[in-house]
Amino acid sequence: MEKRIQQLRKAMKKMDLDSLIIDSSHNRFYLTGFTGTAGRVLFTPENNYFITDFRYTEQAHEQISGFEILEVNQKAVVEISDILDQDNSSRVGFEARSVTYDVFQKYKKTFNESIKLVPTAGLVEKIRVVKDRSEVETIKKAAEIADSAFKHILDFIKPGVTEREVALELEYFMKKNGGEGNAFDFIVASGKRSSLPHGVASDKVIEDGDFVTMDFGTYYKGYCSDMTRTVIVGEPTPEQKEIYNIVLKAQNEVIKNIRAGMTCKEADAIARDIIAEHGYKDNFGHSLGHGLGVEVHEDPRVSYASDEVLKPGMVVTDEPGIYIADWGGVRIEDDLLITEDGCEVLTSSPKDLISV
Repeated sequence: MEKRIQQLRKAMKKMDLDSLIIDSSHNRFYLTGFTGTAGRVLFTPENNYFITDFRYTEQAHEQISGFEILEVNQKAVVEISDILDQDNSSRVGFEARSVTYDVFQKYKKTFNESIKLVPTAGLVEKIRVVKDRSEVETIKKAAEIADSAFKHILDFIKPGVTEREVALELEYFMKKNGGEGNAFDFIVASGKRSSLPHGVASDKVIEDGDFVTMDFGTYYKGYCSDMTRTVIVGEPTPEQKEIYNIVLKAQNEVIKNIRAGMTCKEADAIARDIIAEHGYKDNFGHSLGHGLGVEVHEDPRVSYASDEVLKPGMVVTDEPGIYIADWGGVRIEDDLLITEDGCEVLTSSPKDLISV
């Protein structure tokens, strides 16, 4: 944590901030390791504070080091104001993406008039982009849980089962095997519904001949996994095989070629160009992937619109797809650790078309 705080203080210095309030729950966890649901982090010129209420004070003392822990059961903003005055703060940053207008108005109304409130965006998130070894190992474990769930669910899927039942079985299995909670609302889309990139599980009954696309992941020790597999119920048609193999080829080519130093736009083009060459350019409308960590969607955005350069230690998803309205769709997704000369695949479930 100390290294992360040092990096953050350097970023604060570049913005000429002497203090910073952290309201984001994800950034709070990243900087402190605190897993409770209430608390603020405050950095002043010389001190680090963690402010929470009676419910979490004992937990904070158990989980957090390097911070002065303050219990404030009411009027936390008043307490922050007093600390800012005490520590001679003048330019105070706040997280513009996490602070509501109502909270901002409370800050403005309560803080000393001499304090200038400065909106910030991405100060902590930019540090989170590159994972250390401990973070990578935790994501690997989250991926292992998801891989085990995929193996389990293959025997569960059959005609007559609903998409919602598949999603619930995935959730139950992962929680039973170490997962701490769903990383997001699972996508289970079958038959014609598989053309919906974000087709959240419904009451649709799975039928023979359906593609079933499952996009799921779990939290483990605060970090996410995120994988997608598409299977076929019964025997695939020639067209289903063709579409599936195009997506698989595009996805595998990314794994073979992605590396540090490449832009996100260049990585996206590896898969997009293959899909376009086969005539399905307009059927792949989302980006190739995204960063993965304490949030399921974080920087970098592996998109055709992003010039951000990939760096060793980034963890990103590789998830091309083809979606055809009133027919169905295919998506295949792995989690990749970017390395100097390529990538390490963190998810290990089989990707050849599986018939269940």
